[in-house]
Amino acid sequence: MLVREYPKEERPVNRVCEAGAMAVSGTELLASILGTGNAMDTAITLMKEFGGLAQIATAEVAQLTAVHGVGKAQAARIKAALELGRRVLESQMGEKYHIRSPGDAANLLMGYIGREEQECFVVLYLDTRNRIVEREILYRGTLNTSIVRIAEVFRGAVRRNVKSIIVGHNHPSGDANPSPEDVALTRRLVQAGITMEIDVLDHVIVGHATFVSLRERALGFEDL
Repeated sequence: MLVREYPKEERPVNRVCEAGAMAVSGTELLASILGTGNAMDTAITLMKEFGGLAQIATAEVAQLTAVHGVGKAQAARIKAALELGRRVLESQMGEKYHIRSPGDAANLLMGYIGREEQECFVVLYLDTRNRIVEREILYRGTLNTSIVRIAEVFRGAVRRNVKSIIVGHNHPSGDANPSPEDVALTRRLVQAGITMEIDVLDHVIVGHATFVSLRERALGFEDL
């Protein structure tokens, strides 16, 4: 097999050092973790085989090493790096992470419940500056939205004396598109929040490396 040699300035590790990690693609970051001579080709293959970094993060070591060019050491480095990223997001939750957009909430939810094999319904409690005070998984398992008790969703907000919340849940199938039941639940929560003077800022559904903000789509938030 012909191994392509990249010019020194195009090698992933050098690109990360010179341009900065924020300026390079996910594939280049993955290649810099692999560290082999044909790391970029292998990273491209991994991204194609698994469909993205989120799927690579959930893959078993045996699945990663089945890809040509990935040995046990490279697979271990990949798993360690992606787990480290997940733990950074976890730690940010305890540092009053500031929610400025639906993407901010989605990133945190992906790190928190994105890899769960069962559905989880989460409430994020926010202070007056839209910083997360605390999070709570209220329901875990197959989520029939009819079992979500509106009073229970708001009980935590009242107890913590916060004025706004974001709710979210995951779709283990990977498809983040909301069901009609998701929209109906959102509408019930928004209306209850108006009555209780607690703002429901969003309902975010996360899938595999994707998310849907029901507020952005005006689903359940039609009257606001």
